[in-house]
Amino acid sequence: MGVTGRFAARVGALPLLGLGVSTEYGAADAPGALDPLALRATWPKRASFLEVGVEVGKGLDRHALAWAAAGLPTTYHFLDINLDEPDDFDAAWLDGVRAITGLLRPAWMCGDAGLWHVGPRDRGSMLLLPPVLTASSASAMADGVRALRDATGLEVLPENPPGTVFVGDLHLLDFFARVAEEADTGLLVDVAHLLIYQRARGGSPFDGLDGLPMDRIVEVHVAGGVERVTPDGYAWIEDDHSPNVLAGTWALLERIVPRAPNLKAVVFECERNPAPALGAAFERLEGTLSGWAR
Repeated sequence: MGVTGRFAARVGALPLLGLGVSTEYGAADAPGALDPLALRATWPKRASFLEVGVEVGKGLDRHALAWAAAGLPTTYHFLDINLDEPDDFDAAWLDGVRAITGLLRPAWMCGDAGLWHVGPRDRGSMLLLPPVLTASSASAMADGVRALRDATGLEVLPENPPGTVFVGDLHLLDFFARVAEEADTGLLVDVAHLLIYQRARGGSPFDGLDGLPMDRIVEVHVAGGVERVTPDGYAWIEDDHSPNVLAGTWALLERIVPRAPNLKAVVFECERNPAPALGAAFERLEGTLSGWAR
């Protein structure tokens, strides 16, 4: 059974963006980093759109501005809002968001739905912690999703963030299912982040997947990671956005894509890598996504 009501109408109006890449302020200026416009010129289907990571205090760098000036498709990925904190929705921040969306003209907004800061928002803090996985926290986050959607006129897709320690009595996927239902919203599922969570719990990559409303998945992220072990034997995965996409991440992508009827966009987060190093991962992505639009 598919989604019904207001979200069903709204998701039907969203564009099919295809396969894209991500960036954030200064990322493309790092030595050896990916140039999104150059990738699009050479491999247009690998850069069908650009997901722009935004801290309002920093604004947009020259690469994001050049992409926007060319009139190319974008999405807006927030890096500075705690959706469950009403005080974060201050007038100055919202004015900044509106100014940036006016330049980018994004198809929608999205972002890791966790804690980007503790205490007052501080420019460039870039802290990211997972949400507290409880029903009350999910309700507060749903309120924030609705508030941001109302303030911007854009769909707001909460994303499961990374983390090595999670607190609360809900499974991460049950938490986001609650957020989606209460906010009447779509979801962004980061399969690399999901593998990190599942590994931290000591379970299968697919644990809890049956409880996730697949028809609310609008966007999926894929990224490389590296498996690490501390000197005392604690094993964990670092979300390093390298070309090294782990087997569990591929398995989750291959499980979700054919089951997500409203999927509109897939992002390969690889912004600080040279294009030649990404070829094998892109080829596998293209193979996995073949037939997706049908």
